[in-house]
Amino acid sequence: MTKLGDISTIITGPFGSQLHQSDYVSDGVPIVMPQDITDRKINYTSINYISEYDAHRLNRYITQKNDILYARRGDIEKHAFITSEDSGVYCGTGCLRVRITSEDVDPLFLSFYLNREETKRWLVTHAVGSNMPNLNTEILSNVPISYPTIDRQKRIAHILNCLDKKITTNRKINDNLENQIQTIYDYWFSQFDFPDSDGNPYKSNGGLLEWNETLKRNIPSSWSVGSVAKNSLTKFIKPGVDVFELKTYLATADVKGSAIYEGTVIDYENRESRANMQPTEYSVWFAKMKNSIKHLYFNPEMYPIIEQSILSTGFCGLQCDDKSFEYISSYIASPYFELHKDMLAHGATQEAVNNNDLAEIHLLIPDKNTLEKYHKATQPIYAQIAKNICENKELTKLRDWLLPMLMNGQAIIED
Repeated sequence: MTKLGDISTIITGPFGSQLHQSDYVSDGVPIVMPQDITDRKINYTSINYISEYDAHRLNRYITQKNDILYARRGDIEKHAFITSEDSGVYCGTGCLRVRITSEDVDPLFLSFYLNREETKRWLVTHAVGSNMPNLNTEILSNVPISYPTIDRQKRIAHILNCLDKKITTNRKINDNLENQIQTIYDYWFSQFDFPDSDGNPYKSNGGLLEWNETLKRNIPSSWSVGSVAKNSLTKFIKPGVDVFELKTYLATADVKGSAIYEGTVIDYENRESRANMQPTEYSVWFAKMKNSIKHLYFNPEMYPIIEQSILSTGFCGLQCDDKSFEYISSYIASPYFELHKDMLAHGATQEAVNNNDLAEIHLLIPDKNTLEKYHKATQPIYAQIAKNICENKELTKLRDWLLPMLMNGQAIIED
């Protein structure tokens, strides 16, 4: 038995006086903020960067392999374990860096240990602050730690890490598949080189285009233009959920890109007011908040998650049919949609769009034949993405079930 501060050094990231918002650059050295910390991982989707000059100036806050980063406020129970791929990123403002100094403790084992529900509860209980929980070096130093022999630590960490690696691999596969889809979408619906009746690229082979006054550009002659709010392919999903016993509540913070993380188990009677959107088959969802790229696509392969989940009202849902689902999913994931969503977002404290705002975002309506072809071309890809997401949910459950069993000796690892 020991405390975290006895087996590590803990420092606070740079304060605002050392690093200002204006110091961030578009390309440079990644710096981790609280919002970039997920389930023992760093999410690079919207990470900030600092210049080489500032990196040299703030060299004290660089990370190395096996470091652990905690958020000082907000989701304080989560941490990121620094792997060889992450090494060299910086501990940012609002974070704490833990560096293991004891040879008796395996850093990977410790990371899994800190991910136990008991440790998470301890952190939340001992955090300070009335409106938002906050950590500091003193609180983190006092986290109770217990560990077996170094050999057993490594064996436990190896088992849990194998599950984690498979989860990470599935996410990387999905990132690649989503990039494939966006390439096809751009080729078909931005360049208009979808297959014509002879299988040749439409525009490149002289396909008829007509000027569209709404979009101020030429589009295929048989296509039309609607808006996200009013079109022939989708309709808004209204708030409201059926009575249930227990389900997993997915807030916008539980989704990074299109990857789904833990969520919170809730019951119908005691759920918070925002837990009031019900996912359906062939529905597409996006976060309404500005600068928040979070998408959910619920095809039939996502049935287990559809049945088990309730969404936040921070999401907007579009109900599609089986033929329009892939096209609308690709459109919502496109830079065009996110750019216009952010331009229309408004609000005093938190900028976001509402249903009326979405009437200002144009949506191309392809002809039925092209929509059918796109469905056939991309449906297998979306199906594989969904299968990987569902598999990750099951692997996460298995990992989280094994974690306390291995830690307290209820499960043992045979040679």
